[in-house]
Amino acid sequence: MICLFKRVINGLVLSLPLLFCDAVAAQTITAKEIISRYQNVFLNPPTRTPATVAVDAPLLGNGSVAAAIAGPPEAQCYYLARNDFWRLKSGFNESYPAVLGKLTIYFPALKDAAYNLRQDLYTAITTASFKRGEQVLELQSFVPATKDQLLITIKNTGSTVLSGSLALELPGEEQFHVKPPLENKFADTTGSGTLNNGVQWIQRGFIKDVDLATMAAAACRIIGGTGRKLTLQPGQTIYLACAFSGNFKSEHPLQSVQRGIGLFSLHEFKKATAAHTAWWRNYWNKSFVCIEDSIIAHQYYRSLYNMASCSRNPKFPPGIFGSWVTKEIPSWNGDYHLNYNYSAPFYALYSSNRLEQALPYDAPVLDFMQRGKYYARRVTGISDGVLYPVGIGPLGIETTRENDLMQQHMQGYIKSGFVEAGGLFFGQKSNAAYCATDLSMKFYRTYDPAYTKKIYPFIKAVALFWQQYLKKEGDRYVILNDAIHEGTVGTKNPILSLGLVPMVLQTAIDMSTLLQVDQTLRHQWQGKIDSLSRYTTQVRNGKTVFRYSEEGTDWWPDNTLGIQNIYPAGAIGLNSDKELLQTARNTIAEMQRWKDFNGSNSFFPAAVRVGYNADTILEQLHAYSLHTYPNGFQLSNPHGIENCSTVPNTINEMLCMGNQGVLRVFAVWPQNSDAAFVDIRSEGAFLVSSAIKNNSVQYVKVYSEQGRTAVLQNPWPGKQLWVQSNKRPGSRRSGERISLSTVKGERLLITVSSETGKW
Repeated sequence: MICLFKRVINGLVLSLPLLFCDAVAAQTITAKEIISRYQNVFLNPPTRTPATVAVDAPLLGNGSVAAAIAGPPEAQCYYLARNDFWRLKSGFNESYPAVLGKLTIYFPALKDAAYNLRQDLYTAITTASFKRGEQVLELQSFVPATKDQLLITIKNTGSTVLSGSLALELPGEEQFHVKPPLENKFADTTGSGTLNNGVQWIQRGFIKDVDLATMAAAACRIIGGTGRKLTLQPGQTIYLACAFSGNFKSEHPLQSVQRGIGLFSLHEFKKATAAHTAWWRNYWNKSFVCIEDSIIAHQYYRSLYNMASCSRNPKFPPGIFGSWVTKEIPSWNGDYHLNYNYSAPFYALYSSNRLEQALPYDAPVLDFMQRGKYYARRVTGISDGVLYPVGIGPLGIETTRENDLMQQHMQGYIKSGFVEAGGLFFGQKSNAAYCATDLSMKFYRTYDPAYTKKIYPFIKAVALFWQQYLKKEGDRYVILNDAIHEGTVGTKNPILSLGLVPMVLQTAIDMSTLLQVDQTLRHQWQGKIDSLSRYTTQVRNGKTVFRYSEEGTDWWPDNTLGIQNIYPAGAIGLNSDKELLQTARNTIAEMQRWKDFNGSNSFFPAAVRVGYNADTILEQLHAYSLHTYPNGFQLSNPHGIENCSTVPNTINEMLCMGNQGVLRVFAVWPQNSDAAFVDIRSEGAFLVSSAIKNNSVQYVKVYSEQGRTAVLQNPWPGKQLWVQSNKRPGSRRSGERISLSTVKGERLLITVSSETGKW
């Protein structure tokens, strides 16, 4: 059966064949079949690149090196950046990811040419075609997944000779955002030139008045050529290679790229291409979904494409705008904003089984612990906990620390009490607990002892902070002087912290149990959970909804903090009290923050977690997926990669929800909508696959990484199940919930039939 769905991109209508239902039933659909359908299509040059916020350009990257493509056909410009190239100085508006430079390919004859650029998501290769009469040029570009390079194939597919040139340059004036007194041009060290062998190079760094010196370099050349000039006969192809390095990768980054690119051959170009396509093939096969709505599916996969392209460097995760920093100084310093922005892009990576892309999240959180202990001691008198400010950077850098600039020009922050002991908190005590959300997600989805041992010191420090910060009031513990929104100083029992605190304490209990340490602390932490204040409610439009705090802020016209106790804190789910669930659904209905600038990435999965109407969720997700630039970033939303989690995370939760100790498939999924998924990573360290056709679940597959027990909500109510295993004889099981004990490496196939199923 072939289902046709139409996709409108920049005015172009594309019919996308969805070879779906039969493949679902046969369990034979592949990642390549699904993802190869989707391309990012650009029919006009970007108009919002470069920018201090999220750009509208085609995006290339490998988690270490990045390029955003902009400019008209006659001057294609690759804006270049590295994840590890920052100005590193703890101080307000003094630290940020910096721009490296730009590579421009000039062909003057292509002025006013037709523009057509397509990014194939499955291969991560971008092809641009420019046509003006008989003059036609094709550029094929990619950042190799396994090399810090940018490789470009330039081909004359027209019938006339094309002449052009190539320029690798330091950042131009359009790449600087200088607006004194708050945004300033800081002293940098730069250099550029051309070697005798035709290698062009640039170098830029910050070595004066910084806490940590940084340097980055790039070098490029035409393979087999020795100059900047480009002359292509009809049918001729030229190969261009650009290499990148930085002082955190190489002791001498400039010499490294000059030497490497000088020796780079066409053979090396082809090897890099093969390794690149193999890496991306493996990436897509880690987990994938097949759903009927091609608009949502496209956004699902380009979101995962963007995260793979910007997050892999283990010490330098992407900031707010990913790796695509095209203008200095980026808004919000492009930093790791801890009151949700930093955490949000990573939400979908755990369930999508992209752990390599999630790995960088840990580093800045752990690297800031020393300063976090300082703030806990100075601000609250707690000596063995951590308290984090709103903005940090890599390697222990603090991007919002009080300095002369803040004292001279942002006195309002200081006088309003937003700054405490030199740190900018806006009255919020929850930043470190918010950092714990992603660590907790990964822990419960992997139960990896080595990972647990690595992050437990941070989780323990956050738990110890809250253990001591909570105040006893009668028979309950309360949270005082903790702002729900930035600047709402003095709030009592903000709903966000009422969700985050038990999440942190429970994670600390379960981690310490796995590691067999701190048994005494576990009892104390459990006592705090059991006696923590309950949520405060109010009535709006005749329905009971959550109040944002017990005393202080009651509601907010935008943002999604009112439901973040549900997600990412995970405090409410389908196992929760019915009255509490109804209040949660009422709050979702009252807020309607489906396309909010701050937090749709929490709002959608929260709606799923509490069983909100599945048709409404998908309808809103469809609209959300249409509201994008061709690169997947949200239209007119200044934020960047935080929106990459929204669609994949929501879909994963709808298809496979492992929450509150119960594994559910298609628990919040519309009627009469076929779907399938492969290897969604669930809590308990299980990889789960399943399919639904004609409202009937076809099978459930479970792979157990750690040998834990899975509790499965019977997807065939009232029917007996047949459980097959690669480790033991099959068995029949029945009941509303099926407890499935497993061993490491065990694969289970669960059906309603005793017939042998397909693996």
